[in-house]
Amino acid sequence: MQKNTKAKTATLNWDDLRYFLEVARTQRASAAAKRLGVDHTTVARRVRDLELALGTILFDKSRADGYILTAEGQRLLGYADSVESAVSSASEQFAGAAHSLSGHIRIGSTEGFGCFFLAPQLAHFTDRHREVSIDLLPVPHFVSLSKREADMAITLERPERGQYVFTRLCDYQLRLYGSRDYFLSHEPVRCIADLRHHAFIDYVADLAFSHELLYLNRAIPDVRASLCSTSVIAQYHAVLQGNALPILPCFMAGPNPALIAALPDAVVVTRHFWLSSREDLRKLRRITSLWDYLRAAADANRSLLMGESSEMRYTEP
Repeated sequence: MQKNTKAKTATLNWDDLRYFLEVARTQRASAAAKRLGVDHTTVARRVRDLELALGTILFDKSRADGYILTAEGQRLLGYADSVESAVSSASEQFAGAAHSLSGHIRIGSTEGFGCFFLAPQLAHFTDRHREVSIDLLPVPHFVSLSKREADMAITLERPERGQYVFTRLCDYQLRLYGSRDYFLSHEPVRCIADLRHHAFIDYVADLAFSHELLYLNRAIPDVRASLCSTSVIAQYHAVLQGNALPILPCFMAGPNPALIAALPDAVVVTRHFWLSSREDLRKLRRITSLWDYLRAAADANRSLLMGESSEMRYTEP
């Protein structure tokens, strides 16, 4: 019995864990195979061999949902992720600074900031660092670092607990926007009181993932939203139809000449973005480089983020 246990332990090597990690992250053998540069049948076989070695089921498998971690799989994920961080750190230490930046990074973000600001900035970063690959997750909900859904995250609220490193990335402003056609065909807006006669676009209050998003009624009391959405991008496309007014981030609406800010000095909301990373990953060269790049990009684009400019700027990664 003791001999059998030792044999099983011997098969739990880093190569097995690499396959496990990629399947856990992508939930598809085919997607994991593409990342690893092997055939998808090889991935499925390696996962099956690992399950046999550990004597447990790591994934629930289905055609519809792919590979979903079981409770035991979730337990192993924490260990495997720590091993990957240690291997990456050791590799960087011995490889030295002469080697180019490389590796994979997954970064979660709020939807609007991810699509309108991060996407072009990250494209610039990966063009400079060709050996780095990035997964950008611009979603209208929180991305969990503790569950290892991402390596880095940009959030509306400061992380309160956990083994994270974080910094205040930037301030940004939001204003009330409408299309040029809207203002030509509706009653003029000269003061806050005039807004009572207009329709608005807002978030679905009970489904907003952060209270920081519920700013319409704080900025303009007693107004009615004719259209609500959980997506700020949906609100952006809706305002272009010329039927109602949303409060949008300046970095989204400002660069579009079809949109005009109404009462820009009276209806203005200031919010903040926080950049955070798991503590065990923060010192990896690829994480450090992207962290520093994003801070420099935010600093270079302060005027865009604060609604003072419509031009996106880029810094050297």
